[in-house]
This record gives sequence, structure tokens and C-alpha cells, in this order.
Amino acid sequence: MKKPRPIILDLFWFVPAGALLAIFVVYPVIRTIGLSFFHKSLATGFVSEFAGLANFVRALTDSRFIASLWITFLFTAISVALEFGLGLLLAISTESIRKAQGIVRVILLIPWTLPTAVIAVLWAWMLNDQYGGVNAVLLRLGVIDSGVTWLGKPATAMIAIAFADVWKTTPFVFLILLAGLQNIPRELYDAIEIDGGGTWAKLRYVTWPHLLPFTFVALIFRIVQAFAVFDLVWVMTGGGPGGSTETVSIYTYRTYMRYLDFGYGAALAITTVVVLGIIAAVLYRAVVAKYEKAF
Repeated sequence: MKKPRPIILDLFWFVPAGALLAIFVVYPVIRTIGLSFFHKSLATGFVSEFAGLANFVRALTDSRFIASLWITFLFTAISVALEFGLGLLLAISTESIRKAQGIVRVILLIPWTLPTAVIAVLWAWMLNDQYGGVNAVLLRLGVIDSGVTWLGKPATAMIAIAFADVWKTTPFVFLILLAGLQNIPRELYDAIEIDGGGTWAKLRYVTWPHLLPFTFVALIFRIVQAFAVFDLVWVMTGGGPGGSTETVSIYTYRTYMRYLDFGYGAALAITTVVVLGIIAAVLYRAVVAKYEKAF
């Protein structure tokens, strides 16, 4: 009988991946948490001075951080809501297609495959008030009389970056929800039809309950990504005009790289993670409660 191989030999293959994970993930996280409890900035000569919870208290009373937090909430709410609605509509429409479904999926996924920085440059060019394609089309249609400075006004700048994000990441939500739809047994729809139910009954009693786990995955991924948005906003508006699109990640980056306040920047990053954790916990409880009620 062949002697079983020691388990230590199997674990050996995880050493390279574990080492990379420790260097590029675990250590930076531990370092950031530790740094958040110290004053370390240009003002202190980059000498670490223990601060306790002072950096976190400062974050809670920092009007600029609170403003960036609300801006991030607004951007996340607009973009994720539109992405989920459009993604669900596209998933239902695509799932009903019997022919060339693969081609449709490929076409819809193209925006998601492009780098975010490229998307940001593309839309910044399209929305330019002098030579942008959006203004050119609207002028030809007679909708506007002169070029609109989409990225130069607070209200339109937020709409612009949200629209660019929706165009970029709706395919991600679409793909997850389409996978959920394709996992629903066809027999359940047949049973609804036998009972005399129509489209609304199928959506309410079959489609939506079975999509809840996939909905949670799509929403949690998109909320985290939207809350941490950086490159899209940085390229399109740089946080302007007048700080109207300065998200938490932009403010944290500036605290680190422009103001060289490493201790406070670390506290801002940790505070943001805690806020995201609370959002994730609330969303999880809401979805699980509905899923348990449905089944």
C-alpha cells in the first residue's frame, strides 16, 4: 500500500502565495492600523509621537472629511442604484434571448474590460465644453444653445462622474445577476404559469427571491468599489470644482501625499474601512432576513 504523502509537503506550495500576501496585504494593513495611533507628519519632522485616539477624534470633527464622506455617499448611492437597475434590466432581457446570447454578453462587457483611467480620459474628452462630443450632439439637436461646462459646475460634475461610473461598471452587475437568473430552475416558472400567475408573479415569487444572494454579492462589491473610487474622479475632476467631487479616497490621498500627514491619513483610511464595514453588515442583515423570509 502506498504511503500517504505528508501534509507538510502540500502546505509547502502555499508558502510563495502566503509570503506575497503577507508582504503586500497583511503588513500594509497592520502598518496602517499602527500608524493611525501616532502623530507623524511634516510638522513633527516625521518623528512618531503617540497620539492615542486623537487622529480619530480629529476625523470626526474635520468638516472637510465629513463633507467628502457625504460626497462619497451621494456618488455611491447614485451610481450603485443606477447600475443595479440597468444591470437587472439587461440581465432579464439577455436571459430571454435564445440565439446569439454569447455575442450580446461580449458586447455588453466591453466597457467593463477597459481600464478606469482610460474611461475617465474618454469621458473627460466627451464632456469638454469646447470640443466635446456630448455638447456637439446636443447643439445639433437644439437641446442647448451653447456648450455646457459639465465638469466645471458642482451639480453637473457629480452627474458626469456618476454617469461615467455607471457606463463602466453596469456590465459587472449585469454579469452577476445574469448568472443568478440562469441558476433558477425553469420548473418554478412553469408552476407559476399553471397556477395562473403572470409576469409580475414570476418576478415577485420566483425571480427576486432566488436573486437575493446574487444581489448581495453585486451590491457589496459595487458599494465597496464606488466608496473607494479614486482614479475616475482624479482624472475627470481632480476633486473639483471647489471640492464638490472630493471623495474620501481623494482627501485621504491628499492628506498622505500633499500634506504629508501620515498618522492622520492612516486614521482616515481606517475610519473609511469601519464605515464600509457597518454598511456591509446592515446590507447583509437586510438581504439575509429577506432571503430567510422567502424560503
